[in-house]
This record gives sequence, C-alpha cells and structure tokens, in this order.
Amino acid sequence: MIFSSYSFLSLLLSLPGILIAITFHEAAHGYAAEAMGDDTPKLSGRLSLNPFKHIDWIGFLAMIFLHFGWAKPVPINPNNFSDRKKGMVKVALSGCLTNLLLGFIGYAVYVACLSLNNVILSTILEDIYIYNVVFAVFNLIPIPPLDGSHVLYEVLPYRGKMRMDSLSRYGFIILLILMATGVFSWIITPISNGIVWVYRLILSPFFKF
Repeated sequence: MIFSSYSFLSLLLSLPGILIAITFHEAAHGYAAEAMGDDTPKLSGRLSLNPFKHIDWIGFLAMIFLHFGWAKPVPINPNNFSDRKKGMVKVALSGCLTNLLLGFIGYAVYVACLSLNNVILSTILEDIYIYNVVFAVFNLIPIPPLDGSHVLYEVLPYRGKMRMDSLSRYGFIILLILMATGVFSWIITPISNGIVWVYRLILSPFFKF
C-alpha cells in the first residue's frame, strides 16, 4: 500500500523519506541546469543537499499530511542553455528520474533489511522509497508549475504553448482543487504501486518475496 494511516510516530519516521525526496529532486534540477550551461542555480545557492535550501513549507506540510507535495522551484535561465529545448526537458526530468532511482535503491535496501525484523528501520526505509516514487509521479503530472508541464510545453506546437501559458496562471489553484477532492490519490496511487511492482520484478532474481 502506498498510503497508510497517520500518527505522530509515522510523521517522525516519514521525515527522512520526505527530506531525501525533496532535497535530491531539487538538487538534481540545479545540477542538470548547470550541466546545460546555466549557472543560475549555483549563484542562487541551490546546488546543495541542505534540505532547508529547497523546502517550500506548504508543499512540505502537504507531503506530510497528504503524502504528496512540492518543493521550492530551482531558479533557472533557459537563455543560458546550449540548447533551450533539450535543456528544459533534461532539467524538468532530472528531478523525477533521480527520485525514481532513489526509490529503487530505497526499495532494495528495504527488502534486504526485512529479515532484521526492525520495525522502526523498516518503516523509515519504506517511507524513503514510497515518498521518492510518489514525488516523482506527482511532479510528472502535466499541470503548471509541475515538471511534467515543462516537458509537455516543449513538445507542443505553438498554439498548444499559448494555451499552456494561459493555463499556468491557474495551475496552483487547479492543483489545490485536485488535492482537496482526492483526484490526485486516484491517479498517483495506482501508478506508484505499478512502479513499486516493477522494482520488485527487477529485484526478484536476488530476493525471495
């Protein structure tokens, strides 16, 4: 199950997973932008694994209570990219791909440590892979300002770009409505569970499930 009941203890144990997901996601954006020729993230102090550089407190609380949320966007200047279109796509996807990789590593370590029968450790490791997977899936949704919207924008024709530009001003409101109505849970939960199933399939030659 991707979603579990909330308690104070579960909150404390979920913090490592949330902070890892947010920090590495945003740092990946910064390093990808720098690799494409933009030093804006570096000048803004965002090439960092310090979680407090990347936390948006509303998004952070949403991660805790709703199990999906967002971080403070890394500032970039696409005009500095050697190739604007490729740069935007690579920067947008870098955070989500980093989360999926961390989710796989977290799941592998979680499975490897199950034999220890340590409930606290198992819960922390479980939250690490869950929050990384959920954060990746959430950010791939093509609604501004999420990463998926930047990828979609770059492949749309001119008219599509214009419509995305007009939609962007309402993006945050749309996100809040979808979160409040539970629509995101219907979307994110089956996709996240599917990704974990793929992790399990990849690891099946090495572990007995």
